[in-house]
Amino acid sequence: MGSIDTNDEAYSKPLPTAFTPLDPEDFRKKAHTMVDFIADYYKNIEKYPVLSQVDPGYLRTRLPKAAPYLPESFETILKDIEKDIIPGMTNWLSPNFFAYFPASVSSAAFLGEMLCTGFNSVGFNWLASPAATELEMVVIDWLANMLKLPKSFMFSGTGGGVIHGTTSEAVMCTVVAARDRVLEKIGTENIGKLVVYGSDQTHSFFHKTCTLTGIFPCNVRIIPTTQESNFSMSPVDLRRQVEADVAEGLLPLFVCATLGTTSTTAVDPVSDIAEVASEFDMWVHVDAAYAGSACICPEFRQYLDGVEKVHSLSLSPQKWLLSYLDCCCLWVKEPDLMVKALSTDPEYLRNTKKNGSSSVVEFKDWQIATGRRFRALRLWLIMRSYGVVNLQTHIRSDIQMAKMFEGFLRSDPRFELVVPRTFALVCFRFKPFKDGYDESDLESLNRKLLDRVNSTGRAYMTHTKVGGVYMLRFAVGATLTEESHVRAAWALIKEVACVLLREIL
Repeated sequence: MGSIDTNDEAYSKPLPTAFTPLDPEDFRKKAHTMVDFIADYYKNIEKYPVLSQVDPGYLRTRLPKAAPYLPESFETILKDIEKDIIPGMTNWLSPNFFAYFPASVSSAAFLGEMLCTGFNSVGFNWLASPAATELEMVVIDWLANMLKLPKSFMFSGTGGGVIHGTTSEAVMCTVVAARDRVLEKIGTENIGKLVVYGSDQTHSFFHKTCTLTGIFPCNVRIIPTTQESNFSMSPVDLRRQVEADVAEGLLPLFVCATLGTTSTTAVDPVSDIAEVASEFDMWVHVDAAYAGSACICPEFRQYLDGVEKVHSLSLSPQKWLLSYLDCCCLWVKEPDLMVKALSTDPEYLRNTKKNGSSSVVEFKDWQIATGRRFRALRLWLIMRSYGVVNLQTHIRSDIQMAKMFEGFLRSDPRFELVVPRTFALVCFRFKPFKDGYDESDLESLNRKLLDRVNSTGRAYMTHTKVGGVYMLRFAVGATLTEESHVRAAWALIKEVACVLLREIL
């Protein structure tokens, strides 16, 4: 091992007299200052453009090329956040954010996150933090009860659940469990025969996730959807594809149904898809990342009909249950299959206080990574602070505002609703002329409309293209959004549309 050169420039500079990375009183003072800073950001968020207006590489030119050798004051750092960081933020919490799906937040979730970060629990197994494991089991069952899931998905029944970071992680774990369940019977040498299924509206992570788990890319089947079915997966077309694969000597493994697709919030017929899958002994997963949260409201629970027939279900409270990133809840009917596929048991992680029970849950064996955060604190504080009734009210309010926007569109013949609205996403396009415009013309016109709306900084929407139709997505759900913001966005859209028309004519 080489010796340290004390003549090096770094070692010749004076050192601070003391270094205490966590002093409780210093922490108290700075944490209060930071909370004030964040509260002011929330209070003044409408002063910032929703979509960041900076150019690529802006930050590298503003910041030093190396980290400071000596410490800088907290006040200086906060000033630089205001001056350099916030201008480069696309402000997801702006009440004028109508893009993608919402990243919802709340005071209760923030407080839960403070506790999660403050405790810094690394709860990979029960002994590492019994409260972290057991509270997660409690809140997972609480949410399952809110969704009226069958007992077969609950710890209080025969199943169970876990909190992951993202849906991608959750689906990967279920694909691994499904894969190993089958390979144990047919041998690992037959992995090239396994086939998985989703629709052309299934989230883009599905293909990546399946290939990462060893499924051959050529064996990821994508079932086409049509506008006539509102872009939901057809059980008839699924069956036709599965039968063709079986005839080729392949082995159907897994099908992913979606409750609320990213582009248009299409809802796949869970029950019918599960019936097809059952005939071929396929694992069925329901990706309800966005719209699953709406099913805590009785009027939307119908979209989960048939869930008792599937193997796993995931939804993301970070999108619509006020939870902050990152939080994805996964329920499985047969946890043992996932644990068997994902478990690790080194000597240094073996529990010493199982009280002779083999039923102690070790969440490291329910996920990809070993380390895990105390995310359950966020959901626990949300549920206790707001109760089911206020969470239902929050979802219904967003849907009502989306209905209002839908009404604005219907009242203006220059705009077209492309697909029916189901939840709080409205898909539309500007179509001022009935004749003389083909699809490429309409796409160009709507791209201009979107770019100009977003460039104002007063609102932010995104687009999608489904069934060959380019459309704009208006997603209501930012925590701070009120009716006045929806009205203002509509006024802005009409204003820009009028300018475009004048340019055309």
